[in-house]
Amino acid sequence: MSGDGELRALAREFFLHALAESAIDKAFGRHVQNERGVLRIGDDLHDLKSYSRVLAVSLGKAGHRMAECLALQVGATVQGIVADPNPPAAQLPGYRYFAGSHPQPNAESVRGAEAILTSLSALNPQSLVIFMICGGGSSVVEKPADPEISLVDLVATYRTLVNSGAPIAQINAVRKHLSATKGGRMARAAQGAQQVSILVSDVPESALDSLASGPTMPDSSTIDDCYRIVREYNMLPDFPASVRELFERRALEETPKQNDPAFVRSRWWPVLSNATAEKAAAMAAAQQGFAVEIDHSCDDWDYARAADYLLDRLRALHREIPRVCLISGGEVTVKVPPGAKGIGGRNQHFALYCAEKIAGQSMAVLSAGTDGIDGVSPVAGAVADGTTLERARAAGLDAAHHLRNFDSFPFFEKLGDTIQTGPTGTNVRDLRVLLTS
Repeated sequence: MSGDGELRALAREFFLHALAESAIDKAFGRHVQNERGVLRIGDDLHDLKSYSRVLAVSLGKAGHRMAECLALQVGATVQGIVADPNPPAAQLPGYRYFAGSHPQPNAESVRGAEAILTSLSALNPQSLVIFMICGGGSSVVEKPADPEISLVDLVATYRTLVNSGAPIAQINAVRKHLSATKGGRMARAAQGAQQVSILVSDVPESALDSLASGPTMPDSSTIDDCYRIVREYNMLPDFPASVRELFERRALEETPKQNDPAFVRSRWWPVLSNATAEKAAAMAAAQQGFAVEIDHSCDDWDYARAADYLLDRLRALHREIPRVCLISGGEVTVKVPPGAKGIGGRNQHFALYCAEKIAGQSMAVLSAGTDGIDGVSPVAGAVADGTTLERARAAGLDAAHHLRNFDSFPFFEKLGDTIQTGPTGTNVRDLRVLLTS
């Protein structure tokens, strides 16, 4: 077996390098530039002086950081609204801030949504609105489409959705149809104005309208999808009465689609995604002499199925090559039963499951979220290796007990194997690094 901790340390190093390369400022530096009042976003040019008003709306876990990067380009000429769960010590001048929460909305989420919708409705065809959207926006900005749904009911609905085991795209399909802001409804509120969206994506590359539940994009999901998803994952009994009644009456309203007039003057530019983190981790591993493979075929799989698949793939590669790094981007799902009181998240749960599968072997498995927060824990994720179970027993820890109780954070915290970054100011999904030598 490799020296105690060597593979764990390398996996951590590769993840932190990927995190640094996924910084918002680097992405904006590549894709957003202002020269003499002409703002380039992607391949589009916008003469800021030609608009009667320019409004910026920045939302999600990197809401402030995105607005800050835009301000570095355009100065105080653009003002607007920031919705961010981690408000900064110093706010940008000219911006109103709302501290909506994640993973469930709070009163500030609703106030932020109302302020954004009001500002958008005041725009005219001579206006430009710059949307900056990243992960977490689904709960950081939220207002129920039906006024009968209270904030308490909204939070209960989110909890049911997140704990259902459904993939994020399906969760967001339901969120969109319950919301006044999602599924293209912000674009509809700004209809007539020139619209451009800068996207920092934490969703699959093929499903950008799932990012923050697609507030500015045509919605590819339908009300029929929602009814099917809720039935398939048996969510109805756990929904509050106000939401359950909408489904029972089949009273959801359809979201705007591709041919809706709201999108006639809309453009969307992804500037950062999970692929950025994958490639950066792969480069760091290659520089350390690992043969590297990137495999995201298990995106949105159940955690155990994904772990078994990736470990089998790592072993197959290791039979041919002595020193292997397998990089896997995207997210896995964990169905948490009602009443579970453990502290953790999908990344630590994944790593703990793997710890039992690699015991005694020269392997390490890291799984962490690029936003720095994993589930209901204060860390980004965790790293396990072939010595994890042995060290856990010496520390009086029962890995099977912690896995069964969805209580992975205290397990890894006691071993010193959590990945602690604090809020990173970016969010491009999760990253798994599997090593063997």
